[in-house]
Amino acid sequence: MNHHFLIGQYGQFDYNKYNRDYKHDFHGIEACLFRSEQDIENLIRESHVAGFRIGIHFPLRAGISPLRDPLLIAKEDNVRSDAYSIAEQELAYIHSRMQPDYVLFHYPKPVILDDRADWSNWRFDSRMEYEFESEYSLDEFRTYSDALFEWLSLMGTRYGFTPVLEFDALNRYVYEDDYLQRKLEEYSSIKLCLDTARLYIQDRIDPCFHAETILRRYAKYAATVHLSNVQIVDGQIRQSRIPVLPGQQPSEGWAPIERYLRMISCENPDVKIMFEHRSEHASDEQLEECYRWASQLIQKRGE
Repeated sequence: MNHHFLIGQYGQFDYNKYNRDYKHDFHGIEACLFRSEQDIENLIRESHVAGFRIGIHFPLRAGISPLRDPLLIAKEDNVRSDAYSIAEQELAYIHSRMQPDYVLFHYPKPVILDDRADWSNWRFDSRMEYEFESEYSLDEFRTYSDALFEWLSLMGTRYGFTPVLEFDALNRYVYEDDYLQRKLEEYSSIKLCLDTARLYIQDRIDPCFHAETILRRYAKYAATVHLSNVQIVDGQIRQSRIPVLPGQQPSEGWAPIERYLRMISCENPDVKIMFEHRSEHASDEQLEECYRWASQLIQKRGE
């Protein structure tokens, strides 16, 4: 099942990581925040040599804006307008260089936080990246998301890629209201990305959020899963972005990866797995075990 697998290249095209992590029968590589044109050239050249597909975690190039993730549903008109302008320029640049399978954006951005939860364990680069639910209404969420879906559909058609929305922190507008499901049905070309580590962290820190509810509701819309594990002990993140291994027991604070993957693959047999772990935390043997276990879990789809 390795043809369902991708690795990530973040910041640069790292040949050490490529030669160690990528396998000849993998589907492709997801690229993000490349710092030089040479790295982009290397990505394109190696994709032609090896025949792998390219996915883009927006943006492809570092330094095009102060924040990595464009604030496409910001309440402020000028912030939202600037985000769309930067995103359109970057998509035009990407199209001029390559034909990616997908381009991924975090959603919602800004994140809408439930006022009832403690978000001190959630990483933000700027105060601009989040709003509290008490200050951001469901009507605003719908209005700005309507515009986002229309724009993503247009861009995907224009440039020939699948738009993908990666769930960031989520509030009741996503897990209680049916608005987003209806949009995904209406715009069937737009897909989701589910991040196992992020889902698990929110499950542990937000008493109103249940990761498995999200998986049951949204797995069928996913194009990709960002797969890694995280360990939370006594409310604190002890280890993060760790390769998934069968010995990581939920009773010891690890995410229930086996349960997550079985739920996802049962709902969605075509989903791709992007290993978002930091592979330097694993030996060669552990990395092979990670790939082998993930392959076994998704092969059991439908059981």
